[in-house]
Amino acid sequence: MDLVETVIEDARWEAFGLAGLAERAGRAVLAALDLPVEGFAISLMGCDDARIAVLNADFRGKPVPTNVLSWPSEERGAEFVGEAPERPQPGALDDPEPLGDIAIAWETCAREAADQGKPMAKHVTHLIVHGVLHLLGYDHVEEEDAALMEGLEVRILASLGVSDPY
Repeated sequence: MDLVETVIEDARWEAFGLAGLAERAGRAVLAALDLPVEGFAISLMGCDDARIAVLNADFRGKPVPTNVLSWPSEERGAEFVGEAPERPQPGALDDPEPLGDIAIAWETCAREAADQGKPMAKHVTHLIVHGVLHLLGYDHVEEEDAALMEGLEVRILASLGVSDPY
């Protein structure tokens, strides 16, 4: 059973191979955190800038496109700044625990990858790792939390052959 259920709203994501990349990235995050893949579920939508701008307006009050958005299924943040969030408990194999939803926008990702001189697949891998960590309660608002999250991202990305994005 797949960890990541991918919904394609923009056909460019299908041709890109978003589903396979997302599955690999999601599995790498759980492995790095010593969480089993079985028993968890993530939903990912590959969309365009117009769709993500509507979502960004609806959920964050920012009516502009962004690269990635995430909606954890429940609050999993750490009790204290700089600490790791509480680990989620897996569900049954036939009833996995939903971690939440992620949306990723084609045009913004393509533009950022080009601007940064990175292959799009590596940039998108980073954004999915980032989104999955948000689903697991990691954040980057406070400096100590950002250091923890970014350190995890660097380690996970290295396991996927992606160099330090920071």
